[in-house]
Parts: sequence; C-alpha cells; structure tokens
Amino acid sequence: MMNKSNIQKYRFVCTLTFGDIYGQIMIWLITITLSLASALALMGAKRPVYALVTVGLIVLLSLPFLLFAFVTTLLNHIEVMPMESTTKTEPIPGNISQQQPVQTTS
Repeated sequence: MMNKSNIQKYRFVCTLTFGDIYGQIMIWLITITLSLASALALMGAKRPVYALVTVGLIVLLSLPFLLFAFVTTLLNHIEVMPMESTTKTEPIPGNISQQQPVQTTS
C-alpha cells in the first residue's frame, strides 16, 4: 500500500518537448489535408454526401491512432526517480497541488 510519505520519496519529471510530438502533428495534418482534397474531388460527383462521409471516416479512423501515438510518447517521457534522503523538497510556485482549498464562511 502506498501512502503520501512514500509518494514524496519519488520525483516525477515530464521531459516531453514540442519536438517530440512535432512529427505526429505533421503526419496528422497531412492526413487531414489529403482527406479534404479527396472530399473536394468527390464534391463534383453526383452525390456530394460521399465527400462528407469520406472526410468524416478518415478523421474518425485517424484520431485513435493519433491519440495512441501521443499518449505513448507522453508516457515514455515521464521519469520517476527516487529522491535521495538529503534532497530538500520545496513547493513549486504556482503549483495547484500546493494551494489550499477555498473555505466558505457562513
């Protein structure tokens, strides 16, 4: 069982930068651009509803892959390191977890 004192013995650091996900964003933008291009090509057909279905289908099928790629990249950039007993922890300024909840007065 893990309690609060055990959690404070570890340091969680996210090393994710924009460069790590830049390629994923570019690939998805290319996918969206190609789907819009195919929709414009189908717009001149007898049934333009095919154009909307094509865009929707491509976006719907590509979103899970984008989400999976981003989440796995994020999880690969989270470091959990044990802290040394001599390391002094100080609250990070502006960190929400260090703020006190608002008390109501009645």
